[in-house]
Parts: sequence; C-alpha cells; structure tokens
Amino acid sequence: MIFRSVQQPLSRNLLRVLVGSALVALSTSQAWAFNLDDVAERAKSLAGEKYSAPTSNLPSEFSEMKFADYQQIRFRNEKAYWAGDKTPFKISFYHQGMHFDTPVKISEVTSTSVKEIKYDPSRFDFGSLKFDANATKDLGYAGFRILYPINTPDKQDEIGTFLGASYFRIIGKDQWWGLSARGLALDTALPSGEEFPRFREFWIEHPKPTDKHLVIFALLDSPRATGAYRFIIRPGNDTVVDVKARVFLRDKVSKLGLAPLTSMFLFGSNQPSAEHNFRPELHDSTGLQIHAGNDEWIWRPLNNPKHLSVSAYSVENPKGFGLLQRGREFSRYEDLDDRYDMRPSAWVEPQGDWGKGTVELVEIPTPDETNDNIVAFWNPEKRPENGEPLDFAYRMRWTKDEEALHDPKSSWVMQTLRSVGDVKQKNLIRQPDGSIAMVVDFVGPTLKALAGDAPVSTQVSTDDNAEVKENNLRYNPVTQGWRLTLRVKVKDPKKPTEMRAALVNGGQTISETWSYQLPADE
Repeated sequence: MIFRSVQQPLSRNLLRVLVGSALVALSTSQAWAFNLDDVAERAKSLAGEKYSAPTSNLPSEFSEMKFADYQQIRFRNEKAYWAGDKTPFKISFYHQGMHFDTPVKISEVTSTSVKEIKYDPSRFDFGSLKFDANATKDLGYAGFRILYPINTPDKQDEIGTFLGASYFRIIGKDQWWGLSARGLALDTALPSGEEFPRFREFWIEHPKPTDKHLVIFALLDSPRATGAYRFIIRPGNDTVVDVKARVFLRDKVSKLGLAPLTSMFLFGSNQPSAEHNFRPELHDSTGLQIHAGNDEWIWRPLNNPKHLSVSAYSVENPKGFGLLQRGREFSRYEDLDDRYDMRPSAWVEPQGDWGKGTVELVEIPTPDETNDNIVAFWNPEKRPENGEPLDFAYRMRWTKDEEALHDPKSSWVMQTLRSVGDVKQKNLIRQPDGSIAMVVDFVGPTLKALAGDAPVSTQVSTDDNAEVKENNLRYNPVTQGWRLTLRVKVKDPKKPTEMRAALVNGGQTISETWSYQLPADE
C-alpha cells in the first residue's frame, strides 16, 4: 500500500472544496452580528461605572396625561416592523406616556449588522390628543409587543410584551393576559424599599421565514445591578421562553430575586370576598407551587392579607417553581369580561444547579384587582462579589395545562376552602365554636387507583398560634380523591398562622404538601 506524502500539492478541485468548507464554517460561526457576550460586555462595563439614571424626554402633554388619554394612542398594525417581510413574527411598539416616561433603545440584529429601530410617530394614531409634533419628533419607544399568528394563521396576535422596568408578559394559544415576569427583583418587601432594575436596551434578531422562535437580547441597569439577558421565545399551546442571563452587582443587595413573577390575588375560595360579589374568585393566580431538589412538591394557596406578608421556603437546587392558576372551570370565576379562567400559569424550570437558597413569596394588601400584589422569586444563598458575573439560566412555561406540572405518580390539591368552624349538635344543628375550618380536596392518579376504604391518613402540623380541634379525612367519591377537614382554634387573631398537611398510605407520602398561611384578621 502506497501513502501519498502530505507535502504533495493539492488538486484545484480539492482546494476549492476545502476553501468552500472553511468559508461555510466561518459563515456559520458568524451567523449573527451580535450575541449574549456582546451584551454581557456592556453590562460588565456599566457595573464598573457610577449609575446614571435615565432622563425623561417627554413633554408635559404626555408625562402628565391620564390613563384614558394614554389609551387613545394606538399603534397602526399595518406599520408593524417586518410587516412586509415573509416572517411569522412582527413587532409593534408602545408610545411613551404617563409613568412610561423614558425611552428604551431597540435595535434589529441581522447576520451582517445591528441597526437601531428609530422612533417614527407615523406608526401611531393619537386620537384626539393635541400636542406639538416638533417637540415629539425625536422621542423613543417605551417598549414593544411581539405579534405571531398563534390562534389562527391569518391573524397576528399579541403573544408577548416588554414594557416598564424589566417587566414582560407572555401568553400561549387561547390564553388571556394575566401575570407578569421580570428580569430581576432587588430587595422586594424590605423596609429599605424595593429597587426596580430596567431594561434600557433591546436587540431583536430578524427571524427567518420558517423560524418558529424569536431571539431577544436585553441590557438591564439599576443603581445596584446590571445584567445581560437572552430570551428565546417559542409560541405554542404552551409558549416556552428560554432565559439565559449574566448579572453583575454594583453594590450590596439584601435580596437578589432571580426569575421573579408578579401576579394578582384579590379573593378566592380560601379567602372569600368580604362583600357580596357574583364572582366567586378573582385572581390571576391561585397559588405558589414548588418542586424542590429533594422531589418534595409544595402547594401554597395565595392570600390578600391585611398586612404585608413574606413566606420563604428553603430549597437546594430547585427543580421548578411558579404561580399557577389551578381550577379553570368558568363557574369558579363567572367573569365574561376578564376571563380569569383563561389566564396562564407561569412555571420556572431552573437549568443546571442553582445551589442553596429560598423560594420567596410576597403578598401585599390590595383593595381591588388593578394592583399586582403577589411576587415570587428565587433568592440564592450565595451572591457574587461586586463586578463578578452571576450566570444562570431557566425555562419558563406559560400554560393552562397545570396537570402537566404535577408529579404524575402522586396527588395534589384541587381546591382549598375556608369556612366558619362548627360542631354538629345532637339536634343536628351546626353550632359555630369560634374555630376556623379549612377544607382541602386532594386528587390525582395515586388516589384514583386506591379503593375508597384504603387506609389513607394525614400528616398535619401547625405553628404554636393554633390548636387543632379536628383533623378529619374522608374519601370523596365525586373527585375520587380524599377530603381533609382541618378545624383550628387561632390563639392570637392578630398573628398569621402556619399550617401544613400531606396524605400518607402505608408509610409513604402520596401527595404534595399543602402549606398554608392563615392571614391575621386584624
């Protein structure tokens, strides 16, 4: 066998093949003119500088306008960005006004360039508003919407918005706008006051005609933190968002809230309305669900407390957490205008090991449904040094399929009901005894497979502010699950009361943990 020497000259055809392959490899490695590392360099540089607060460029006609006037400013859909391109995604923009008084820079990324999308007032219909056009010709956009034909192929629906601080909202097919997410939350619910980082600049990749995803980069900035973010958004029945971030601290932070979610809870079955209301429940989310690293599942129904409340769950390497809208029967809400039964749950799945920390839940009193009063986030135990990067990634699911988020081999809480505690007398009249009754229905395939006389029992615990007067578990033939009635006597009504319960069979836990804080009455 004869081997050619590697010193021999290459043929012209082979040379062309090798050069062509090299060019393909080069073009592949330079597929885009911009990536997360570019944003991270900006974020790192900013972290080393003194914070410079954004300045408003809005004339008083816009900065002092009322909400009704701001609603008059409508985007002309025919002016959407990429409207003439053969791509399923389009972009529309929010005008500045009211408290949205500082512009964000938005750029388009292609394989060869990065180009700013300049403010264009012709994209908006201003209704009957009167203002000086010359004074507003160089404004910017307050944020943007993502349009995609998610429900029907011939209609561009809004599936995502980025507007205000680091807030964004996402929906999937046949979903209505509900809870929000944020890039970062700093010192939420602390007496020192919360800091709201903002996305000051965005870069959006121009999608190809066949793309089913959209890539967005964002630069975050605040007095004590900067950050670089990449969002890959995949619309569908569940819209999935893959988030990759690199955060830098400028100064000490007491609570570093990663993957924060913001929602609304006014009243529900566990905390009925104090006034008569034809709507039995009114909320964007029913409760907080946690899948801990040790495979424990926790369900915490939400409250609208009379005083600020913070609950923290110590977890190592969480597998998931989120604010869920459990219970989608229309009869739970009876609201034809706001369709709370159609609002999505948001589920966060950490990618990689997040270490030790706490999933924190903040509940804020609210008199009506116009205020987001619920916040949930991950607070890591280990913080980066100032100027050092904190890299983390997670996947978000915006879904109405809550059953897919449960452990299929276990069971979960279908509903939590609150009632006045009473005792049935010999004459069959129920006599209130000053206690509070919590009724918890557990359902799921584990329970459905058991006979109605199976020896299922409970593990129940409360803090020292409650005395358990009744712990009654019985089979529920309607749900093919088990119903727990927990009647407690609260010792000090001015204090909240913590309760936990789970189902056990044959020494094995067969349900998630119901963890509830009975709010203080005063």
